[in-house]
Amino acid sequence: MLRNHRVSKKIGLKPGALIYVGSTKEGIPVTIDVMDYTATELTETPVTDVAACTQYRDPKTTTWISVTGIHDVEVIRRLGHDFGLHELVLEDVLNTAQRPKTEEWDDHIFVVAKTLTYDPATPALHTEQVSIVFGDGWVISFQEHNGDVFTPVRDRIRKTIPRVRFLGADYAAYTMLDAIVDYYFLVLEHMGERIEQIEERLIDRPEPGDLEDIYAIRRELVAMRRLVWPLREAISALNRSESKLFHDYTPAYIRDLYEHVVQVIDTLETYRETASSLLDVYLSSVSNRMNEVMKVLTIIATIFIPLSFLAGVYGMNFDTGSPFNMPELGLRYGYLAFWVMVLIVGLGLVWYFRRRRWL
Repeated sequence: MLRNHRVSKKIGLKPGALIYVGSTKEGIPVTIDVMDYTATELTETPVTDVAACTQYRDPKTTTWISVTGIHDVEVIRRLGHDFGLHELVLEDVLNTAQRPKTEEWDDHIFVVAKTLTYDPATPALHTEQVSIVFGDGWVISFQEHNGDVFTPVRDRIRKTIPRVRFLGADYAAYTMLDAIVDYYFLVLEHMGERIEQIEERLIDRPEPGDLEDIYAIRRELVAMRRLVWPLREAISALNRSESKLFHDYTPAYIRDLYEHVVQVIDTLETYRETASSLLDVYLSSVSNRMNEVMKVLTIIATIFIPLSFLAGVYGMNFDTGSPFNMPELGLRYGYLAFWVMVLIVGLGLVWYFRRRRWL
């Protein structure tokens, strides 16, 4: 969650001013891990000194510098200075509220994306900003928290021999973006299951708590939409790029990645429409349930109306001494005859209602 007072500190400052905008992480150190590899060799090293990262800038190898934690402004500044990153790039790296985008500079390309993870136990949708900068033979990724969505990418680099395509930093950056989009599909799968479960409950027996679940998933889908649509523009910008940093084989993978993002958007829009219709299903189910209750109560009341009339007539208890009083009051089996008449009228109404298919 963003701190508004942190955002307000940027007001009035010049463009490129390095101010961290994000949740407070006091006492949490920034970690830097380096993967330096060739077609046949791989070196993985944790780095404690930012200056040590420059020694891996060897044109003969590809270097991936993974930075976890962007709250230390000085670390970001020094790393950006050593790799010649523009100050506006560093400003966007430190701003966790940044919109997904792509920026192309003379000797490096900068991409901002948002990762999405889903916790079924909560359930809750978690988002994190990831910034990726790559140049000739090097790529730097900036993440906010531990819990790496790039683990599959690291495993592929370790297992792929020879690493012909991975030798390009552009392809390494593509695999990171591809891993982020793959998590989108996983999140959509969980959301689809939630929508189906809610829909089944609404049809079976709607409860007041279902309404809260409907609004919750609608909010999550809207939040996801705000992240995915800008990413499509960012991938499209990469697809149109004519930068010399891209190898001949990379554009085909970028186009495939763009198609995956479009597929995510199509699925997301379908789920949004379905989630919106869930509210109509809920209201219809509640209305139908209320109609059924009112139907039963109306039928019961209708059956007892003539019975109440009979009970009222014979409950007047007039004296039998007058010829104008009810003669049935003096009958020996008058009470039994009354109940027989009540049963005949009641059962007759039930039979009539069933014949008209009102019951």
